[in-house]
Amino acid sequence: MKYPTISALALTAAMAASAASADQLNVVCSNEQTWCDLMAQNFKIDTGIDVAMVRKSTGEVLAQLRAEKGNPKVDVWWGGTGDPHIIAASEGLTTASGADVSGLLGWAQNMTEMTEGRAIGVHVGLLGFIYNSEVLAEKGLAAPACWRDLAKPDYKGEIQVANPNSSGTAYTELATLVQLFGEDEAFKVLAEIGANVNQYTKSGSAPVKATARGETTIGIGFMHDMVKLKKEGFPVELVAPCEGTGYELGAVSVVEGTPNLEAAKKWVEYVISAEGQSPGLEVGVYNIPSNPDAATDPDAPDMASIKLIDYDFATYGASDTRERLLARWETEVKNAGGAIEE
Repeated sequence: MKYPTISALALTAAMAASAASADQLNVVCSNEQTWCDLMAQNFKIDTGIDVAMVRKSTGEVLAQLRAEKGNPKVDVWWGGTGDPHIIAASEGLTTASGADVSGLLGWAQNMTEMTEGRAIGVHVGLLGFIYNSEVLAEKGLAAPACWRDLAKPDYKGEIQVANPNSSGTAYTELATLVQLFGEDEAFKVLAEIGANVNQYTKSGSAPVKATARGETTIGIGFMHDMVKLKKEGFPVELVAPCEGTGYELGAVSVVEGTPNLEAAKKWVEYVISAEGQSPGLEVGVYNIPSNPDAATDPDAPDMASIKLIDYDFATYGASDTRERLLARWETEVKNAGGAIEE
């Protein structure tokens, strides 16, 4: 009997591994869990590729990609705020997908150009805060309208926000206030707001959900998450801060060194398509999609009707800026009150 040579066996194993990787994709998702799950399901139906999906906040993903540089355990990072995606691109943690972005909205194309194709914009989320109208009335508190209102002693123990070390949402808030007020004044305001914070959560959407449930009076987060809760019947009101506010450019990035590059490229092409983005409405995703042909909801936040800052993604998406601001937040804001950490 003629047996296969060692080289033939190795070739067979390599071919089997290649076939397996072509039908499997590892995605880390920084969107809401229901949206992560639905996208994985729809992608499998459309492409036949299985998706192993894990949900993590953007700060956690950035730390993971840094730790796994040269030996990544994930193929694609989808969703979450754009700043960490920009940092990952600048540190060589992600690679260009080569996807055609010519049909996307301008801000999505700008992110692609800024990162030399390593990050592509998939949605916009507008920053704001939410309050529970029933809890507010029970406590006899006035409704806040501005960022500076949240610094009033009246709201001591009434505010919840995420930790910017783990949450892209909270880092967007930090960077927004710095751009609105100037850095020193912003940290003064942040510390005053911090004195009123009851908990710093890992997830950026957690404070909004806690507010809807009446577990806290006010939550800071993205307005599309708030729209979902209001449409579900919770007694909440959304606030676009009077001074102006910032926003996120959610993104998708292919991880440098992925062994599943072709499947990863297909994921990118899918999540920037109208067919990929439109089903988000089925699970209450009300952010602004990057594909102009994607379906939207009339109650979704409108960029044209809200006072927005000219958010500087190049500066506040830079590693040195982010690390410096986070270090200052740890020193001047985190322990300003009696907030607990999740």
